[in-house]
Amino acid sequence: MYQFEKLYINGEWVLPVEEQRAQVINPATETVAAEYVQGGIEDVERAAHAAHQAFPQWANSSSSVRAGYILKIADLMEERSEELALAISTELGMPLHLCRDIQVAGPIEGLRTYAELAVKMDEVETLGNAHIVKTAIGVCAFINPWNYPLHQMIGKIAPALAAGCTMLVKPSEQTPIHSFILADIIDQAGLPSGVFNLLTGPGRIVGEALCTHPLVDMISFTGSNGAGTRVAQLGAESVKRVCLELGGKSPFIVADDVDLEAAVSFGVQDVMLNSGQTCTALSRMLVPEMLYSQAVEIAKNAAESLNVGDPMNANSDMGPMCSKSQRDTVLRYINLGVEEGASLITGGLISSDDCQRGYYIHPTIFADVNNSMTIAKDEIFGPVLCMISYSSLAEAIQIANDSEFGLSAAVWAKDQSAAMSIARKIDAGQVFVNGGEFNYSAPFGGYKKSGNGREWGEHGLVEFVETKAIMR
Repeated sequence: MYQFEKLYINGEWVLPVEEQRAQVINPATETVAAEYVQGGIEDVERAAHAAHQAFPQWANSSSSVRAGYILKIADLMEERSEELALAISTELGMPLHLCRDIQVAGPIEGLRTYAELAVKMDEVETLGNAHIVKTAIGVCAFINPWNYPLHQMIGKIAPALAAGCTMLVKPSEQTPIHSFILADIIDQAGLPSGVFNLLTGPGRIVGEALCTHPLVDMISFTGSNGAGTRVAQLGAESVKRVCLELGGKSPFIVADDVDLEAAVSFGVQDVMLNSGQTCTALSRMLVPEMLYSQAVEIAKNAAESLNVGDPMNANSDMGPMCSKSQRDTVLRYINLGVEEGASLITGGLISSDDCQRGYYIHPTIFADVNNSMTIAKDEIFGPVLCMISYSSLAEAIQIANDSEFGLSAAVWAKDQSAAMSIARKIDAGQVFVNGGEFNYSAPFGGYKKSGNGREWGEHGLVEFVETKAIMR
């Protein structure tokens, strides 16, 4: 079992002012995986002062120095990648073999891109008599989610380091194990004291203290819409910059000229990844009426072919939900879908014969869904796919955009130019065409209630930059 006794503040491992402990439950075994200390308001106070004091020197360091630290951290993460993958699999429940690539290798790749982008801070734009320069925004508070914990944490830390910001980092209470390992890696890398500070604790205490602290200049939050709204309200009181990456109910438009087996199988695999606990999951599949019944059958077979089980088993495609409460939430939505008149094609609660312990749910397919149903509107955050038929491409686009969310989407069409045309008409921050892969140099973020601001790539760096015009 993991044991973490101290917080990481001002370059040192320190005891919290008032010691409070919490536990992490392994969702596959329902046993205690870790015990760790939680911080409080006084710990936020000393971390904020440490970050504030460290900011001038770090912000004025050369871009090459900052890039060097980024690369050093990435190298050390790679050396300890198996340790990180095991930690995340233990606290989250994603199969270990998938954690290696998705939860660890991906963030390391993304981190390295910012070693190259740090030099962007040195660029000067000339407009007539004006010289436009960039400066780091200041002290940043990062409040992180539990579903892709290291990925989203690095998505904030990396551009902040490149820009010259200092930071206060709070992991989710459900998945903090990886963050202690990362803090140890950062300490090993020799990052100057106060640049990175790790604070654990409840969102209602530590999170809110971060959002209201007068020395914090920016907040970056990833999580639910309700919590994100609260973060924005708290930050607005002192006019902090707030970057929000919130929920999604992403559509996947399947055109009528496709390899249906390939398209539908892709859609099923996407929504079932990480047991459906993905903000960009393509949870609404839109299929032409003439192909609908065939698509439903393909989806059923694809879902039932997935192996649900022990995250330590290399043959497992899906592990458990992250927590009992998340499993219960997903089951309520499945029951609601049946009540609303959708057809449950396959899935639901896993039987005790399959897994006697753990928060498991079978991959679930709903047919006969319309866009007014709750299961088609709400972010379920579980392995649940809603299949919706459409009669024309114009209707498909209308259905796709008929959502309060706009984080992600996908299109599958034989004609590449037609697919690109459809993608441009969808209200989403990113659209994947014909199985396109995630790109760490591309901006990530959403429209509408899916949030504001962008992460990753040069657009992600901009969130941490103040722009100054110098006229002469």
